[in-house]
Amino acid sequence: MQLKRVVVTGLGALTPIGNDIKTYWDALKNGKSGSAPITYYDTEKFKTKFACELKDYDPLNFFDRKEARKLDRFAQYALISSDEAIIDSGLDLEKIDKFKVGVVWGAGIGGLETFQNEVLNFAAGDGTPRFNPFFIPKMIADIAPGNISIKHGFMGPNYTTVSACASSANAMIDALNYIRLGHCNIVVTGGSEAAVTIAGMGGFNAMHALSTRNESPETASRPFDATRDGFVLGEGAGALILEEYEHAKARGAKIYAEVLGGGLSSDAYHMTAPHPEGIGVVKVMENCLENAGLKAEDVDAINTHGTSTPLGDVAELKAISKVFGSHAPNININSTKSMTGHLLGAAGAIEAIASILAMEHSLVPPTINHNVVDENIDPSLNLTLNTAQKREVNVAMSNTFGFGGHNACVLFKKLS
Repeated sequence: MQLKRVVVTGLGALTPIGNDIKTYWDALKNGKSGSAPITYYDTEKFKTKFACELKDYDPLNFFDRKEARKLDRFAQYALISSDEAIIDSGLDLEKIDKFKVGVVWGAGIGGLETFQNEVLNFAAGDGTPRFNPFFIPKMIADIAPGNISIKHGFMGPNYTTVSACASSANAMIDALNYIRLGHCNIVVTGGSEAAVTIAGMGGFNAMHALSTRNESPETASRPFDATRDGFVLGEGAGALILEEYEHAKARGAKIYAEVLGGGLSSDAYHMTAPHPEGIGVVKVMENCLENAGLKAEDVDAINTHGTSTPLGDVAELKAISKVFGSHAPNININSTKSMTGHLLGAAGAIEAIASILAMEHSLVPPTINHNVVDENIDPSLNLTLNTAQKREVNVAMSNTFGFGGHNACVLFKKLS
């Protein structure tokens, strides 16, 4: 069976450093940090008092008050970013076969704030179970693609992938395969997350996963730096329109990139920690290259998972050195989490978008906040430190890994 080619024809983003694609890219290339003191609740008793929140976000700019009350923030973010991507794609929704349009979305947690608030309200009461009738529909992780589908009448495959921080990368790979196999012409894919909450921050603090650099939040996310002390939690969404190449070509669509392949693997090692030698990460990148029909030396740039954790950064870079060998120093390696923080289930989507935009603009965004060399990291690697670097990017890889040992990798290629 001849697999169909798949391309990206639309992008949408709602991130801590930009509420649309243009402002997101401008912030990325200029090395802007999105980390700041938390405004959503009183942080006095919390170990970590900062996060990468959305800036200047008001749901009433997008939804009427009644509709906004029915949607958890993660679902709001999904609708907003997917709308931007659909508009960007130039799709005429009246002329497409909606039975051949799917929505495959990623969310690692889903409606955490809704769950938190409903349980706290119950606990504060007299024991009578007075729950909001929208509690369950607001909370469940699959409601985001459901709402996107309902809004636009898309009647193809519709579901959520849940693989912790790899969720939206898993979603993109599923979307790729539905189109490759001819089941869909178009898939709206991506991911969203809204875990900057009392429960989210408290839970990650209890795991000692978050940075506690409260005196300097804007520099707290510092992947590959020897003084890194944990990740910075972020929120938001990224959306991509994947489309069968001939379908896109026939309607004269703008094509950002071709999706060449995706790889999956499992660490099978620890609930939260990566394998110290990055065995599963080696395999996921090898699987992705094989799936794309590429050699290691074809890759120009890698947007790493790069969370700014002591163990994770070293393990990933060891894996890159092993997979790419003598070619590894020729690759621009970066971590845009240094700017956006870690968007959990939405990370794969916004980082894939960063990789695609790097190809379009021939510019690799920097890994900011790097000051102290880590002796455990190969000094020959180009980590794109502190300043964006100009270069032709024809093939870009995006890595995303999740608690539970979930590894996902996606490869994009510039159309010649």
